[in-house]
Order: sequence, then C-alpha cells, then structure tokens
Amino acid sequence: MNSSAFLILFIIFIALITLVPLILRRFGIPVVIALLLVGMAVGPAGFNLVHHLAKLLSNINGDAALAETHFTTLIDELGSLGLVFLMALAGLEADFKLIKSARKPVAALSILTFAVPAATGFLVYHFFRPNDYAGKLLYASLFASHSVGIVFPVIRELGLSKTRFGAAVLISTVITDIASIILLAVAVQLRRTQLGMDLAKGGLSIFNSLDPKIFGYWFLPLFLLVVLLFIGLAILIVNQLGRRMIKRLENNADLLVTFLLLTILATVLAGECIGINLIVSAFIAGLALSPLLHKEGIQAAVFYKFEGIGYGLLIPFLFISIGMATDFSAFVSANNLQIILLTVLGLIASKLFSGWLSLRLTGFRNAEGLCAGFMTVPQLSATLAAAAIGKNLNILDGNFFNAIIILSIVTTLPVPSIVRAIIRKNNLKFKQVSKDEAFQVPADTEGEDEIL
Repeated sequence: MNSSAFLILFIIFIALITLVPLILRRFGIPVVIALLLVGMAVGPAGFNLVHHLAKLLSNINGDAALAETHFTTLIDELGSLGLVFLMALAGLEADFKLIKSARKPVAALSILTFAVPAATGFLVYHFFRPNDYAGKLLYASLFASHSVGIVFPVIRELGLSKTRFGAAVLISTVITDIASIILLAVAVQLRRTQLGMDLAKGGLSIFNSLDPKIFGYWFLPLFLLVVLLFIGLAILIVNQLGRRMIKRLENNADLLVTFLLLTILATVLAGECIGINLIVSAFIAGLALSPLLHKEGIQAAVFYKFEGIGYGLLIPFLFISIGMATDFSAFVSANNLQIILLTVLGLIASKLFSGWLSLRLTGFRNAEGLCAGFMTVPQLSATLAAAAIGKNLNILDGNFFNAIIILSIVTTLPVPSIVRAIIRKNNLKFKQVSKDEAFQVPADTEGEDEIL
C-alpha cells in the first residue's frame, strides 16, 4: 500500500477511535461499546468505510482492492496484538494480596459460572443433536467461556480493579476461560479420533501433528497436566527474568519495556505451541510480572508505558476489528429460530443465575451478585473463535454457528450499560481490600457520574 494512502486511512481511524467514544460518553455509552459500534459501522456489515475510502484513495494508491485488503489485515493484526496487551495488562493490574483475600468468591465464581453454563450448553445441544457427543462438549465449552475482553475494560473503567469484587470477577473469568479452552480441546480431539484424521492443520500446537489414537482416553488428563505445568513454569521463568532485567536496566525504562514485551510475546508463542490460547498465556505472563511492577520508580514507569501503548493505540483496534467482523446477515439467514432462542436464553439465564448464586454464597449482596452475573454474560472473541473451529471441523452446522453469532451480538452490546445502571440504581459502594472504606472514584476521573 502506498504510504500516503495508508497514512490517510490510519489518521481517519485514529480520529474515529478518539472522537466517537468522546461523543458517545455524553450519553452514558462506555468506551468498549463505542468502539464496537465504530467497528460495526465501518465494517462490511455497516457503511463499509474501508472499502469506500480505498476507492477514493485509488488515485494515490493505484489499487483500491489491494489497499482495502492490506488495511483490513492490518486492523485485524493490530487487534490481535491489542488482545495480547489487554490480557497482559489484566495480569499486570492483578494484586496478589487482592487475589488472596478473594479466594472464596473466586472459587465459587470459577466453579459455578463454568459448571452451570457448561451443563446448560450440553443440554441445549443434546436437545437437537442427542447423538453428537463432540458437538455437545463443544457447545458446553462455548457456554462456559467468558469474555475477558469485555470484563476487564468494564472493571477498569468502573474503577473496580483494586476491589475484592473486581478481583473475584476478573480472576474467575480467566480460570473459567482456561477450563473452557481445555473442554474445547477435548471436543476437537474427540472429533479427530472419530474421523481418524488431522483436522487442525496449520496450527502451532504439537498436538496437531500427533495421531489422535495415541492418547485415547488419556488426552484430557495429559492436556490438563501440560496446561498446569506450563502455567507454573511460565510464572516462575517470567518472574525471574523480569526481576533480573529490572536490576540490570534500572536506569533505562524504554529498553525494559521492549524486553518485557518480548518476554510476554515469547510466553504467548510458547503457549500456542502446546495448544493454549493467547488470552491465557498473555494473562499468565502479566500475572508473573505484576509483583515486580507494583512499586515506585522504574517499575511504575514501565507499567504506565505499557498502559499508554495498550489503551492508547492497540486495544481500541481489538474492539474495532471485532465490530468489523460482525455479521448482521445471521439475523436474516438463520433458519432455526428454536436453536437461536434456546441458545441465547439458556446462556443468559445460566450465566446470571450462576454469577448471582456464587457471590450470594460468599457474602455479597443481591445487586453485587447480579452485576457479577451480567459481567459473565458477554460472548466475544474467544466464543466466536471456538465456534469458527467447530464450524471448520464440521462439529457445528450453519444454524448453530449463526446462533453463536447472534449470541455474541445480543450479549455484548448492552451489558456494560446494564452493569452501570445496576450500580447507580442500588448506589453500590465497592470496598477496597486494603482499607475498610467505601470505594472512591479514581483521581483521574472527573466525577462519579462519568464512571457510573
């Protein structure tokens, strides 16, 4: 792509990322939703702005189709990198003391918000396809997964990162995603075993190059053991590397940022090689570095630099790319309304009930439990990626795939606003773990109304 054409397109997108959330904020619309709406508007299902701009700039670039392809690819790749930054920052913002104090709600949320939705998804698929065990497991994994990409920005925007409530929801979300990824891997492995062929060509995972019959019924315990070993080793190695490099580069924050970024990306690559999703690997890397960067001096400077790169540039492209990929035709082309209704209603009901019950059992109020339940409802990138895998492996047919697309749309857009409304209506004051006092609005915000 011609550098001038690229520059014009990039400036337009940066302007949209800056101005649209600023304008919509006046109407109480969260930044996450504003960016998703921008992506939907400029994508193929909306005004297809990239296509029209590429045509207008064809005099500069010379090839409108090539310019459109290059820029769309660039947005997707920046979005993928934004997801890595989002998860790494989620891990970096985690406080180990906070996690320790929230053990009971984390355990309750992790168990119930995985088990109840997974069982619901299993039964929904069983109702339509009772003999497809791989499909039932895959649908269970889709229902059990959460959207960290929505949960963490909402928690951060509401200033709940340092509260017992925020820690419980965030950590349990990641744990549940790990469990759902394992369940997804089992479903894929089962289908591969049934068909006796490698259905995952092109992936980095070492399991893709091995004969499925080698593992048999031992695949689940083996894969679980591999995941646990990876998490333990990643935390140990990344923490030790980070500690040593902070000592060596204590006077050079810029170089330290580059090194830590390399460490996070290497951890993500290592995870991909054994079939662990990047959202888990990036979070684990950030979690390992968290105790090293929660200090004054160069460590704090490094953390703020990471925040600037992530939230200032890369993470907005994540939500733009998700919005651009939204397929509104699913609402029209879906032939089986019953599948859609049971999928959407089953997931929302199971998530709300399990989230509410988890916090009620651990001493939280009804409104707080309802907030936690709503935060587990959104289904975005991880769910859509898993559904795409299921479709590619012929586990899910078109009706079930369209149901998941519709599910992602109707569960993502309203949730942040609903959570804000619940907090405002019930005048919730979330307590900090370190102090026995009500949650106060962060200093970098202008007032409570803008947060809630």
